[in-house]
Amino acid sequence: MTRLEKQMQFIRELDKVKEITRQTYLADGSRKENDAEHSWHLAVMAALLAEYANEPIDVGHTMLMVLLHDVIEIDAGDTYAYDAAGNETKRARELVAADRIYALLPEDQAAYCRALWDEFEANETAEAKFANTLDKVQPVLLNDASGGISWKEHGVAKEQIIRRNAHTPEGSEELWAYAKGLIEKNVEKGNILP
Repeated sequence: MTRLEKQMQFIRELDKVKEITRQTYLADGSRKENDAEHSWHLAVMAALLAEYANEPIDVGHTMLMVLLHDVIEIDAGDTYAYDAAGNETKRARELVAADRIYALLPEDQAAYCRALWDEFEANETAEAKFANTLDKVQPVLLNDASGGISWKEHGVAKEQIIRRNAHTPEGSEELWAYAKGLIEKNVEKGNILP
């Protein structure tokens, strides 16, 4: 295959991201979001909220990272945040998926995109920490807007959310403080178990 054919093959493969349904509902509660919508939302958040990062970040780098971070779910599937059994096998499934999906690209782009995913997963750089913060704050924002539909469907308790967000302040203490306020409000409303 030519370079362009490989790139087009990868782009066609990415269309499958639109078919992966997540557990978080849209803000209006009408339906669950898909991975493409989630990634797009995070990219916009990265551009608009970069000023709240704990450290200066490369916004473009962070935007591309969040746009590509869930493409592995084409093969690995979406693992719900509070699915204990699913989370036990998540890493192994995602590594296999990353090996296949990013390898569709020409070698240089495959290495670059895979490195972005690895960087997100390692959560060590300022960009990865901020991207991971956005990835955790966005579902809280949508759950709050939708009246906690997903939290109520799954019987999610406050402690589960706090434990899942142990590293969220590392990317932005200010965004985590905002999200914690939404969590507390939803505990009071009965949308999250105390």
